[in-house]
Amino acid sequence: MTCLPAAFDQTLSDLLGAHWRTDTATLAAHAQDNSWRHALPLGVALPEDRAQVQAIVRACRAHGVPLVGRGAGTGTTGAAVPVAGGIVLSFARMNRILALRPGDRCAVVEPGVLNGDLQQALMPHGLFWPPDPSSFESCSIGGNLATNAGGPRAVKYGTTRDNVLGLVAVTGAGELIECGGPWTKDATGYDLTHLLVGSEGTLALIVEATLRLAPRPRAQAGLRVLYRDASSAAAAVSRVMAQPATPTTLEFMDARSLELLRGNGAQVPDAGAMLLIDADGDDDTLPNILHALAQAAEGEGLLALDVAMDGSAREQLWAARRALSPALRRIAPGKINEDVVVPVSRIPELVAGVQALSARFELPIVTFGHAGNGNLHVNILYHPDDAGQNARAHAALPEVFALALALGGTLSGEHGIGLAKRAFMAQAFTPATLAAMRAIKRALDPDDILNPGKVLPDAEAAHR
Repeated sequence: MTCLPAAFDQTLSDLLGAHWRTDTATLAAHAQDNSWRHALPLGVALPEDRAQVQAIVRACRAHGVPLVGRGAGTGTTGAAVPVAGGIVLSFARMNRILALRPGDRCAVVEPGVLNGDLQQALMPHGLFWPPDPSSFESCSIGGNLATNAGGPRAVKYGTTRDNVLGLVAVTGAGELIECGGPWTKDATGYDLTHLLVGSEGTLALIVEATLRLAPRPRAQAGLRVLYRDASSAAAAVSRVMAQPATPTTLEFMDARSLELLRGNGAQVPDAGAMLLIDADGDDDTLPNILHALAQAAEGEGLLALDVAMDGSAREQLWAARRALSPALRRIAPGKINEDVVVPVSRIPELVAGVQALSARFELPIVTFGHAGNGNLHVNILYHPDDAGQNARAHAALPEVFALALALGGTLSGEHGIGLAKRAFMAQAFTPATLAAMRAIKRALDPDDILNPGKVLPDAEAAHR
């Protein structure tokens, strides 16, 4: 679509007034997300309530205008990029915390609420919302819901999908649907709540969410464990996750990651790999949990194991960990960042396979991430202006996905599919499974106006 119908433009102008934007600066500000893919929309709508969202969707359907829902734009797969033209619907103005219900351990929020702002509002109540992606201070709850965001705490507390109780959403037909609610048990009908979480705005636009909250732990402590090589650390991940004590976080970092940590000011000795293991509980139980985790972490290749009880020391190490992804630019200006998942028991094979790919393609590949969930971030680094490196980097990417799938894994643990991985969906799912997904898409978005061209592969590619 190269231009908007005049009647559509007038409808949105009448509905939104100054919050219907078609000026150059606003279009440019909504043309990309953190994937750095870029496509200009033809307009940007900023509704203030669900009724306006319904009216916008109905107008888009009536005039055949594609619509992309957008949160804070921190996603990395291009899911919020309007590649089909049309308009972007920004939830920036729908940013109200509608209710905090400590007695029910839930909060009711609009999608534009920032994760960090919600966490601050919950602190006086001794509660928190578990999803903690690296962008938690600036990412929106709606974006977390759209991608099923996770973060380090997902090892113990689960991803976004595990921490949502109910949703209100607008389908591609402009209908308002309500599913779930402020309860933790529900055996009533189909589970639309968890279907919509992770659907990246392709099925419906979430306008309200009831979130499951958790009590803040009374005590926390961590282990910093250094290993001779990556394979020793990967083997330790399997041991840690096989014993009864569940860590709050279990992060893996390879040798190149440790170099970057030191560059960020973290006091980390030379080693082949490191695990950061956090645990929480109360003053009575935490020492026993920490002891069990330390015992499991010990083994072949161990160089050092330190207990970090001091809050400032732990925070410094975690701040350096969160800064790892942007710090990769120090190695090379080009980066392909994928977040594949394998069963935890196969983490050693994934790490070994990625190291082999790095050697074969003669490119640095930095690996770190949420090993307790089997979810590692594989970062292929290259110089885009070097034709050889560029070609090798993009040739290595399919092999990373093929490796993860061969190990019984999947394409993404928390970033989602968006544009970046949709071509590989036919390798991850059977034609019948993809057909079922398409049938759900048609039922909720009959005219394919919601985020078209994302998540599902083209029909002709839907074979294994």
